[in-house]
Amino acid sequence: MVKFGIIADTHVKKEKKKEKYEKILNQLKIIFKDVDVIIHGGDVCDEWFISELSTIAPVKCVKGHEDDIKNMSTFIKLKIGPYRIGVIHEIPADVERFCKKEQINILIHGHTHYPLIKSTPYKILLLNPGSPTCPSVPPQKQGFQKPVARPTVLTLKIDENNMLSTYIITLKNE
Repeated sequence: MVKFGIIADTHVKKEKKKEKYEKILNQLKIIFKDVDVIIHGGDVCDEWFISELSTIAPVKCVKGHEDDIKNMSTFIKLKIGPYRIGVIHEIPADVERFCKKEQINILIHGHTHYPLIKSTPYKILLLNPGSPTCPSVPPQKQGFQKPVARPTVLTLKIDENNMLSTYIITLKNE
């Protein structure tokens, strides 16, 4: 069994780290306390935040548009049991073609600042954790109440039978 904590778009700015991010980090220490790996979908902005996350669990991170951190890839792949997981900051225009080319069946991305768990007709699971620091309002869906921006992260668990479970977790607005 493996459990991932998934986060993106933290946009941590060094000059505000202590005041603004301490409460968020305290929540993440609770939410991600039993994860094996934390995956960051880009736009970290400050290496300090990766160091803080790595005190919770090992961190795998991709480069976002606003990242200027050395040795950070724009795309990474992981294989867990039968699952091939890709991590990228901005979702490609032709997701189906990209996923077939990279031979992945789960794509984790950031960039939009709102959470998403979506299965596609071409059998790809798309995951976006949203943003714990600067969330955006998701698109309105017909028949549902008007959405609100909430600070979020995801967890993804693959159990010993290779069953997937993934959850959107809303952080407290403090």
